[in-house]
Parts: sequence; structure tokens; C-alpha cells
Amino acid sequence: MSVLEAHGVALRLGGKPILKGVEAAFRQGEVTAVLGPNGAGKSTFLSCLAGLRRPDVGDIRLDGAPLLALPPRERARRIGFLPQTPEIAWAIEARILVGLGRYPHIGARGLSAEDAAAIERAMASAQVEAFAARDVATLSGGERARVLIARALAGDPAWLLADEPMAGLDPGHQLDAAALFRRLAHEEGRGVVVTLHDLPLAARMADRVLLIVGGEVLADGAPATALTPDVLARAYGVRAAVTEGPAGLQVDILGRAD
Repeated sequence: MSVLEAHGVALRLGGKPILKGVEAAFRQGEVTAVLGPNGAGKSTFLSCLAGLRRPDVGDIRLDGAPLLALPPRERARRIGFLPQTPEIAWAIEARILVGLGRYPHIGARGLSAEDAAAIERAMASAQVEAFAARDVATLSGGERARVLIARALAGDPAWLLADEPMAGLDPGHQLDAAALFRRLAHEEGRGVVVTLHDLPLAARMADRVLLIVGGEVLADGAPATALTPDVLARAYGVRAAVTEGPAGLQVDILGRAD
């Protein structure tokens, strides 16, 4: 089983400390939600996990080896990354866009039968086959989000890292995306790490929560143990009620903490 680990990760940007010695280990088969208030360092930490930023101190290890020691193409094969604001700058069919995610595997002879099969599997996994021939610009926000997830999956990575993948989606499409991430982890055995702002959604979809505040880990564990009223008051300055409901753990924000 693949393991992705952060060891004492610290990073400064513009002279300001963003991450301060973050320690965490992620496992395949789980959905981990990385939470925290604005400016906590969530997106920066995810970019370090993906090998897109080099920490000033500490390192990221994939299966015990330094991630940044791997060639970029090999990193891209093993880790799929979905940025917070992906740019689609030209008219392009959904199937072609998904196929771009297969680039790290394509050899000198071009697209192979194995590559084509991987693209089809990614589209099936993200359930986007029905609009494969449509221009991405004509798709709804939820449809476009699934196409971008399929693009990340086309490389058949063991890991999928997604930065605020629910941003801009309506509640129904948020639930669809949450179900997709859980299926990728629980049925396909991938490691899924997502940054989120939505606490109730995180409580519902995540197997594990990593809560970062001020560049440091405040809580790390199952949602029921990491999202307690006391922890949420310290992290966000809010009063919250945390209960078990029909759909699982339920987090209700009642107001500002006293």
C-alpha cells in the first residue's frame, strides 16, 4: 500500500511563515479532508504534497523515498493534482481534455491501446462518457468538475490531490463529487486528499480530517474526534454543535464563539 508522508514541512512565502513543521501521513483507500481558516496554509501544503513546491525545511516522502528525488514525469504518473482554479483557455472536447492527463505515460510512438483504455477508464470512473464529445465550455459547473477529475485520473495515479474541488458547485453537485471521491478511495483503492472550506461536507465525506491553523496541525483524526466543538472554536472562532445524524456526523455552526 502506497504511503504519502510530510515530515516537518516548513515554508515561508514573501518572508511570511506559511507552514511550520507540518507532520502527516496519508494512506491509500481513504479520503482525507485538509481543513482550516483562510490563510491557514492548506493549498500551500497540498502543493508541497504534489511536489509542486519545495519546502524550506523538511520533506515529502512517497513510499519512503523523497518525492522531489523522483523525475517529474514519474511524479506525475503517481500523483494526480487538481488545482483550485484550473484554466481551460480554448475550445476543446471533453474526451480530448481528459486525454491530456495521460501525457506522462505517452511514449515516442504516441497514444497506445493501453493509453486509450486508461482514458476510457478515467471517463467511466468520473462518469463523463455521456458528454465526451461536447465542448467543455458548454458543460455545467458540475460536469466540468467531473471532466477535470477524469483528466487527473487518466494517468492512473495512486494518489489524487484536489485543491478546493467543491468551490462553485451547487449542493447537489457537491454531493455528487463527494460520492465520486469516496468511490475512488473505497472501491478503487486510491489515496484521496482534498482541501475544503465546507465543514458539514467534510464531516460527511472524509474518513479523516487534518485541520491546519496558522501553518500548524491543530487536529488529525476521524471527523468525530477532529471536529469537536472545542477544536472548531479554537480554529474558526465559532460555536458549533456536532451530532450524529442519519447521514453521519453533522456539524452546525451556531454563531461566533464568546
